[in-house]
Amino acid sequence: MLSRRLALCVCLVLAGCGTGEFDDLKQFVEKSSEGMRGRVEPLPQMKAVQEIKYDAFDLPNPFQPHSTAGAKPPTDCKACQEAERHRLRPKEALEGYPLESLKMVGTLERSQKRWALIKTPENSLYKITAGNHLGQNFGEVKAITESQVTVKELVEDANGSWAERETALQLIEEEGKK
Repeated sequence: MLSRRLALCVCLVLAGCGTGEFDDLKQFVEKSSEGMRGRVEPLPQMKAVQEIKYDAFDLPNPFQPHSTAGAKPPTDCKACQEAERHRLRPKEALEGYPLESLKMVGTLERSQKRWALIKTPENSLYKITAGNHLGQNFGEVKAITESQVTVKELVEDANGSWAERETALQLIEEEGKK
């Protein structure tokens, strides 16, 4: 009996709390929606996307950079074997630069041995001799004269074939020096 009276009292108290508390808010919402006339346009229909099938699986992927560092050359030719040998040895400092960005600025000679002085784009100076490596195409110094450094490079063409190419860095006289 006591629990029934308690439940009745709780219901009366709760019923008394809800009277008219949000009446002003309900009136505001009703008045705000009276003058509204609007309609949201439906979304336009999406056009069907035309499917194009990529059939050129035998060609290099145009969306990935082509790098000779990660590719494994075939081992059936002399240049291919040479490229693999260069790939496995530790890299020298000047192999981080394109050959076109390096400049020969002088030579040194002592006891029948000649060195070339090579300047990097950051103006660092390196001393190299025959057998050293430079450039990003596995370049190896073959000969040094007073006016040039002869370099043998291994380059890979678009088909993945390797070929030897000989190039030279010419001595560059810096301005202001004679």
